[in-house]
Amino acid sequence: MADPLAVKTHELSKRFGTFTAVDRLSIAVRKGEVFGFLGANGAGKTTTIRMLCGLLQPSGGQAVINGFDIYHSPMKIKRSIGYMSQKFSLYNDLTVEENITFYGGVYGLNNAQLEKRRDQMLDYLSLSTIKEKLTSEIPPGWKQRLALGCAVMHEPDILFLDEPTGGVDPVSRRSFWNLIYEYADRGKTVFVTTHYMDEAEYCHRISIMNAGRIIALGTPQKLKKEYGLDTMQEVFIRIVQKEVR
Repeated sequence: MADPLAVKTHELSKRFGTFTAVDRLSIAVRKGEVFGFLGANGAGKTTTIRMLCGLLQPSGGQAVINGFDIYHSPMKIKRSIGYMSQKFSLYNDLTVEENITFYGGVYGLNNAQLEKRRDQMLDYLSLSTIKEKLTSEIPPGWKQRLALGCAVMHEPDILFLDEPTGGVDPVSRRSFWNLIYEYADRGKTVFVTTHYMDEAEYCHRISIMNAGRIIALGTPQKLKKEYGLDTMQEVFIRIVQKEVR
């Protein structure tokens, strides 16, 4: 029977000298789930993402990503996931189309696959009309879409998004979340970090992280009901304030 989990960790930890950035993290994320990883800046979200993507060696604990162990199969993990970092990893001196073509080649697509996927991606992201523009000339919201397209050119089973909506306007943020839903509806797993509490409402489940530890986990509806509050913003403040007292 196929494993229903896309991401599994057990007491995953990362220390930098005497500082513990991630403290014994244990989570299980299902395939096809939009999983929100919430927390203030410095909570440990990005460090966790980098470990799960095989970009940073843990100090302890275990993790399995898409069936691959992070210690023994980091390259297999990298080939089976998509990763969009906080700062869009785009080449500003290339056109929109050239960026997509470049990343398709990086992910190992052959010429026929690359041509087909490039045209599909430009159409899917509504970028066809600006495909010949230099990336440096397009607005942040369009750069965000382009970065997403580059991350999913190879149709990864798991998509890691590290604060993907930072610096873009509310309309672009909502449009981006519609794209996330569409990707998850195809059975893909989306693991997204954010410090925008309103975006938590869009996730199937969320975790709240503080000082390297998970301090709350559940659906937005469950957490709001548990704390008797109307918004995830209120829930987040209540939970974090309780931790720092």
